[in-house]
Amino acid sequence: MTIFAPKLSFKEYIMATNRTFTMLKPDAIENGHMGKIIDMIIGAGFEIKAMKYTRLSEDQAKKFYEVHSERPFYGELVEYMTSGPIVAAILEKENAVADFRALIGATDPAEAAEGTIRKAYAESKGRNAVHGSDSDENAEIEGKFHFAANEIF
Repeated sequence: MTIFAPKLSFKEYIMATNRTFTMLKPDAIENGHMGKIIDMIIGAGFEIKAMKYTRLSEDQAKKFYEVHSERPFYGELVEYMTSGPIVAAILEKENAVADFRALIGATDPAEAAEGTIRKAYAESKGRNAVHGSDSDENAEIEGKFHFAANEIF
């Protein structure tokens, strides 16, 4: 039996290979858009390097969104993110973070450009279908939050 032992550290593995993190949110799953969103991601040239269909516990959601803990919407965000299953994924492509942010569109779907995921599938600014890392550093942190190194290909 061979045991996976990466030669790079987790940080090196994520950042050296143009990777980003995404999460399809409960509204996207609930509304049956999971497959369509994944098709858009693949169609835009991203390779899926890790993917997990799961549900966040309250503690996990609080920790993941801790950066927003002082904001008035924090409690509502945690409640929403624990309301149903999510799909977490690590994606790879040249210029992954910026290209993925362009693909998902503005947080408010009313302001999102045509052809973006949020324009097509988001319900509102609060139920906006998908999360995308906003920097290489956050892609590493968020990817590590959801995946062990041996779960990434």
